Amino acid sequence: MRFWGVLVLTLASSQAWAQACVVHSHAERLDVKVCQENRNMPQKLFHDGFCEPNLPGQKVDVAFVDQCPAGAFGVCSNAHVDNMPYRQDIHYYGVATDAAYLQPFCEQRSQGTWLKP
Repeated sequence: MRFWGVLVLTLASSQAWAQACVVHSHAERLDVKVCQENRNMPQKLFHDGFCEPNLPGQKVDVAFVDQCPAGAFGVCSNAHVDNMPYRQDIHYYGVATDAAYLQPFCEQRSQGTWLKP
């Protein structure tokens, strides 16, 4: 009986962490695509809060996926969420020169590790 309990807990916890959302926002002169990969926040909070940005004046498309797609120019790994005890990986797509300001923000403000996939 102990084996099944451990198996259920393992499956439940892996479900919570294998959760990501691709957020694509665009306006007249703006086209941004990121993927947020949940590390340790409750599923509902991640799904209903972190993957539903409020960006006035922008069209936002959100797609939920098991993991972030390939093709990112940079990843802020283990990024800290402001004022909360949660962590996530943020994958950046699009203009690679944006890494010039995204990397310092990742390392200093988010206390993450910048990775080049």
